[in-house]
Amino acid sequence: MPIRKPSNGRPQIVQVSPGAAIAGGEIQIRGKCFAKADRPRVSIGEVAAPVIIGSDSFVIVRVPEGASAGELVVESGDQASEVWTCDIGIPIADSLHPVANPAVDTFGNIFSTFSGSRGQKVPVAVYKVDLNYNAKPFINDLMNATGLAFDRQGLLYVSSRFEGIVYQVTPNGNISVFVEGMGVATGLTFDEDGNLYVGDRSGTIFKIAPNHQIFVFATLEPSIAAYHLAFGPDRYLYVTGPTTSSFDSVHRISPNGEVDTFYRGLGRPQGMAFDEEDRLYVAASLGGRKGVVRITPDRKAELFLSGPGIVGLAFTPSRSLVLATTNALYRVDVGIKGRPLL
Repeated sequence: MPIRKPSNGRPQIVQVSPGAAIAGGEIQIRGKCFAKADRPRVSIGEVAAPVIIGSDSFVIVRVPEGASAGELVVESGDQASEVWTCDIGIPIADSLHPVANPAVDTFGNIFSTFSGSRGQKVPVAVYKVDLNYNAKPFINDLMNATGLAFDRQGLLYVSSRFEGIVYQVTPNGNISVFVEGMGVATGLTFDEDGNLYVGDRSGTIFKIAPNHQIFVFATLEPSIAAYHLAFGPDRYLYVTGPTTSSFDSVHRISPNGEVDTFYRGLGRPQGMAFDEEDRLYVAASLGGRKGVVRITPDRKAELFLSGPGIVGLAFTPSRSLVLATTNALYRVDVGIKGRPLL
């Protein structure tokens, strides 16, 4: 965005970080002349954004509920800055309980769970959100639905951390047992050869061949839950599991099952996804700022999106990013193409 010199003390925005957010997220704004006349006022679209910190050159605001248009303006007195465009997420479904990544099929339909507390029987386990963002029950009889993943044939796989079972679901919602005995089954992902990987909360990662043969692929320390899984462009399996530490790691596992640390220094890392430029997006906090952290292949991290309670994410065919919080789904039009999952 071009920067113009302020005229007669007009507020001037120089930098906004991060450039994307959902309701409740915090955005940092740097510039000039924010408080020449009085305390700065900030609006996003037509909605006023609460100012947490306000000075002449630095402002932190919280994205308010109802903000959708990403036109950010700083006002001071009767002067207003030029518009700075941000990517603000819009809610597309609520009254959910995701605990991991949503799943997106090849048409752009979004699938998310109502997981419930351990052992809780809920009326609907998995919802399908269509292209018009209508959320409809998709799977009913399943306890503690946790991880979701699609295979090449368009079949959905759902893990149950209560039963230790991974279920296979057809596009019309018919459900059958795919594999049992997966411990506290959590994260799910496929590799390029069609093998399914299942994370166990105790740290074991199982590899399930297309013929249903089961292998122990890798074992992490028992304190590291293999809760979220994603395959990278290097054919390594990336793993996160949130703890109470503010300095958690993204682990990665070689095709031979060797475990190392890809990045260390995140707070409560959870769901992950890669884009077509091989950058990794992680639901986590960085330096105490919550949201989605983007890590480049050379392991440089930045807060890409600000927002509270994010547990998972997925790219859509329309280059949007779908975010799952603890009770809702958001769509953010980031214009980024995700890396194909298979």
